Parts: sequence; C-alpha cells; structure tokens
Amino acid sequence: MERSAAFTAVSGWGIVVLGSTAVAVAVLAGRQVSPFAWLRVWLGEGVVAVAIALLSCTWKANRNGLPLFSGPARKVALGLAPPLVAGAFLTFLLFRSGMQTAIPAMWLLLYGAGIMTGGSFSVSIVPVMGLCFMLLGGLAALGPVAWGNWFLAAGFGGLHIVFGLLIARRHGG
Repeated sequence: MERSAAFTAVSGWGIVVLGSTAVAVAVLAGRQVSPFAWLRVWLGEGVVAVAIALLSCTWKANRNGLPLFSGPARKVALGLAPPLVAGAFLTFLLFRSGMQTAIPAMWLLLYGAGIMTGGSFSVSIVPVMGLCFMLLGGLAALGPVAWGNWFLAAGFGGLHIVFGLLIARRHGG
C-alpha cells in the first residue's frame, strides 16, 4: 500500500522560502561583472535550495507523522535526480565551451523535467509546476539571452512562490 501512495511531505512553505531566496539571488547575480561570478552565485543558491527543500520536507513529514524515506519519496527522488545530474554536467560543459548564455534555459528545462517525472509520485499540482518550469525554459531558449537571469528569477523565484503558496493552502503547509 505504501508503494501506491503519493509523496505528501512536499512543504509548500519551504518552496515559498526557496523561491524567496532565488529572487534575492537573481538580484545579486544580475550585478555580477563576470560570467564565472554569476555562475558561482547561482550555484550557491542551488546548495541553499537543496538544504531548504530537504529540511522543510523533513519538518513537514515529522509534523504529520509521515515516513520521509517511503516508497513514494524514493520514486520522487529517482525521478528528479537524473535531470539534475545531467544539468550539473551540462552546466560544466556549457560554461567551459563559452556557451554560458544557454545555462538558464537548460536549468529551467531540466529542473522542470525532473519535477514533472518525480512529481508524478507526489501531489497532483507538483507535475503542473514542472510543466510551467519547462514552458518558461522554452521561452528562455527562444528569448533574448540578456534576459536569462530574469527567466531564472521568474522560474526559481516566481514559480516556486506561487506553487508553494498553492501547495501550502491545499496540502497542509
């Protein structure tokens, strides 16, 4: 029965906090003078975001008496991990090749793909969030490269805040 259940320890408030830090980081990253400094700021945000997500999911699971490392949680992690690992390697490749302007679109697309696949084992709004990330990533791929940082702000900031509020309201925090 555990294997058929959805992963419900997704913390909407944790996602809101994660989105808020991303908005602040977008402002900071936009002020960087070199591509490497910009990348370091966003990679630092990635580390902070993972910590916020893990801590907030742990807190919600403990508060609700749910097992954090259940069958559905493993499925979420296994669906999310491959696109994130691919994104890490592609980030290195694109930056090394001088194609750093492609990084925002690639991050949004792969994160969206991971959220869609992993989110299929979670509450129903999570895959919708992944789809929105992919659509924004598509816009970033087609839009002006100078807007890349602001596409990241809209995705990792705005989408996380909006969907975090929806998850908090509909799924108990």
